[in-house]
Amino acid sequence: MSDVSLKKFQKRMQAIPKAARNAVQPALAQGGYEIAEAMESLAPEDSGDLVGSIAVTLSGHATPPYSQPGGSHVVPENQVAITAGNSDVRYPHLQEYGTKHHQAQPFFWPGFRLAKPKAERRIKRAIAKAIREAK
Repeated sequence: MSDVSLKKFQKRMQAIPKAARNAVQPALAQGGYEIAEAMESLAPEDSGDLVGSIAVTLSGHATPPYSQPGGSHVVPENQVAITAGNSDVRYPHLQEYGTKHHQAQPFFWPGFRLAKPKAERRIKRAIAKAIREAK
């Protein structure tokens, strides 16, 4: 391999991580919104408060206070968080897992498992395309 070819190859390899990070953001966001939509379709709608509390938080932003799972935190780079609950709706975990007096009506994890494969495929395609096009 000549020096010119080697330098060109090294430059392309260094561009891949940045290109992949940039390309994955729209795919992450779209996947997050699709997963949230699946959760909303499965959530029980007595008053609509629970469905309205399902939120998608993109990287660099804070999740709503009192949201499940985990409460309020800032979403790290190259991630998206889907939460249920807020300061007005503090019962998503009770709805999901049930209580002694209330049967479980799961919506969060079934919605996640239902929509996750499609979101993963989209993210993988975006990364592969970024790698192919990195110069």
